[in-house]
Amino acid sequence: MSKKYVLALDQGTTSSRAILFDHAGQPVGIAQHPFRQIYPKPGWVEHDPREIASSQLGVITEVLVSSGVSPEEIDSIGITNQRETTVVWNRETGAPIANAIVWQCRRTTDIVEEVCARPGVRELIQAKTGLIPDAYFSASKIKWLLDHVPGAREAAEAGKLAFGTVDTWLIWQLTGGAVHATDVTNASRTMLFNIHTGEWDEELLELFDVPASLLPEVRPSSGDFGITACAAVPAGIPIRGVAGDQQAVLFGQCCFDPGRAKNTYGTGCFMLLHTGHTAVESQNGLVTTVAASAPGADGLEYALEGSVFVAGAVVQWLRDELGIIQNAAESEDLANSVPDSAGVVVVPAFTGLGAPYWDSEARGAIFGLTRGANRAHIARAALESMAYQVADVAATMERESGHAIDQLNVDGGASANGFLMQFQADILNAQLNRPKVLESTGLGAAFLAGLSTGFWEGTTELRAMRERDDHFRPAMIEAEREEKLANWHAAVSRVMIHE
Repeated sequence: MSKKYVLALDQGTTSSRAILFDHAGQPVGIAQHPFRQIYPKPGWVEHDPREIASSQLGVITEVLVSSGVSPEEIDSIGITNQRETTVVWNRETGAPIANAIVWQCRRTTDIVEEVCARPGVRELIQAKTGLIPDAYFSASKIKWLLDHVPGAREAAEAGKLAFGTVDTWLIWQLTGGAVHATDVTNASRTMLFNIHTGEWDEELLELFDVPASLLPEVRPSSGDFGITACAAVPAGIPIRGVAGDQQAVLFGQCCFDPGRAKNTYGTGCFMLLHTGHTAVESQNGLVTTVAASAPGADGLEYALEGSVFVAGAVVQWLRDELGIIQNAAESEDLANSVPDSAGVVVVPAFTGLGAPYWDSEARGAIFGLTRGANRAHIARAALESMAYQVADVAATMERESGHAIDQLNVDGGASANGFLMQFQADILNAQLNRPKVLESTGLGAAFLAGLSTGFWEGTTELRAMRERDDHFRPAMIEAEREEKLANWHAAVSRVMIHE
């Protein structure tokens, strides 16, 4: 095989990475470069699109040089990216009209509230997009740029501007402006895409006053996005896979079928459950999103997505605020040094509670302290709090989708904590699968690209690579599990602000 590698571009919120994967799905080279975070005002977050592009193009060259791989050995490129972040640029010059508005930015909250003030609009948006109307998504960001950058709206109406999430911006750069496209997963996070019809929605475009001429073509996640044709990288490499970061993880974790779920333990948690061709509408604050599909899928596939606000952040809190550990790894040793939490329960509602509670006024608390409680009990309870929150999201997903989660594929920094993984398996009463290759995001983008070209034959071949996973199997008796969950839910009820 002359083509030996797939190149994954993992464009994140704080850095751009390039990862070379071989046919066994193993990373053989990684390059990473951070870029600036720009905070013009409180609550505003921006990136310079040119810095995103230059950092991403730069690491392509770096990973090829450092690994000694020639461009002729690259089968294809897959792209995964921070979602919702919004770039608008001039089609003729290729220059951005302003900095990118990042997914975290809250400046457009008033726009969303204004749009949703009319009766029935909020429900309409959720029904069409699967999203809970929020400044988080791209629609209000586009409107803000068109309304606040001088001449932008006139240029947009004249068809001179292009919008894209970060994947689209990178495709434009890599193809020398020849391709203006996105994939279905990124489109589904804009709040302008109808996830049932698979098309941009005229009614939503009208609500947010966004001209259709701005929008990229929407293509399948595993398919043709052009070939490289820019001076900064080798020419002629096909771009054949694109997915937003969380959907890329779902695919990289081989969750191809209904009922398969993954959880990423970062600062917070992102949990996704594949629901097949059924777009499940949540009544409990989960969002419905489009999942990435292998080539040949018969129509769109979907996932339910839920977020836990505070996961790895609770370990940072133990270290930085309480000072009871020196590093994250120490939390596992401390937790294992005691047989249980001695009745201590930590509810890390530092910024409120997410799904399924949605109480932004709730605040964190430690319950069950006695004279004998020590730092080991608090550390153990803090780790357990992550597992309880994930269990709450999982229970909501099971209830709403009708799928029982008997296995959970895990990744992210805190998944390295063996105590947490075993406790999570116990409290979910499900098997946890932790891959040996922790680069699930980049691997998902690589899989999508390599399936499109035939570098990998199909999903059966990809599943076979998972035989080396670590497995954590539940060992807790039902009565103990129910008692622990009851204590957790009692603690949660005490931090919530009741009407």
